[in-house]
Amino acid sequence: MTASSRPTLICQGISKLYPTRSGGIAALTNVSFTVRPEEFVCIVGPSGCGKSTLLKLLAGLIAPTTGQLIFSEPAVPDQPRNALVFQEHGLFPWLTVLDNVAFGLETRGVRRQERQERARAFLAQVGLSAFADNYPHELSVGMRQRVGIARAFLSNPQLLLMDEPFSALDAQSKLVLQEELLRIWKDHRTMVVYVTHDIEEAVLLGDRVLVMSGHPGRIQEEIQIPLGRPRDLRDREQQDVRKIAWHIWKAIEAEVREDLRVAS
Repeated sequence: MTASSRPTLICQGISKLYPTRSGGIAALTNVSFTVRPEEFVCIVGPSGCGKSTLLKLLAGLIAPTTGQLIFSEPAVPDQPRNALVFQEHGLFPWLTVLDNVAFGLETRGVRRQERQERARAFLAQVGLSAFADNYPHELSVGMRQRVGIARAFLSNPQLLLMDEPFSALDAQSKLVLQEELLRIWKDHRTMVVYVTHDIEEAVLLGDRVLVMSGHPGRIQEEIQIPLGRPRDLRDREQQDVRKIAWHIWKAIEAEVREDLRVAS
């Protein structure tokens, strides 16, 4: 496997304005932060504060109106800048599980035998070896999300972007997937930006939590998480975790309640 490049991601004064007939709608304003190599950064905030817009900017799907996104190292020919895992699994329904996982390698010209061998090895890591020849519609929601995670990690991106990947799962499945994600990430140490509405999830998964708020959205606060690695999800019972989660909630509570009041 090609050696990974481990850049730092620098966001400098990012703003995003969506033009409309009646004038521009500002989604983000002056967002600045840095993600270091091998760091797992979570982003939380009320609905409508620009979390998904920020993720699209990081993925290069849209361009910022002002500001810059900078990688400290140049792109590597055999390594994608980023990979995305969405709330919906985003699998190709006409491909088998094996070919879905191997898809990123196929786009980079890896020969069929090699990419399938590597995809099978990753399916074993996520406990889906028996489903390699199945199609996505034959899997549960949680299993499809595991396939999406396997595909993203196998492509060996410099930056892994995750947009509320477990929000559609029941509590038990969510806990299992969180544990599997941390286990796989421990082996690969890919730089991750993870968007979630779940404050406790952000604290338990992240090295650092960026708290967003406002319309347009901005970074209100950055919180370093004082938990070691490897991370044990039983840490949710620690007083520090509860205190940090409560602190984040209090930072965004007024805006969440106001949004609910307006919506009703």
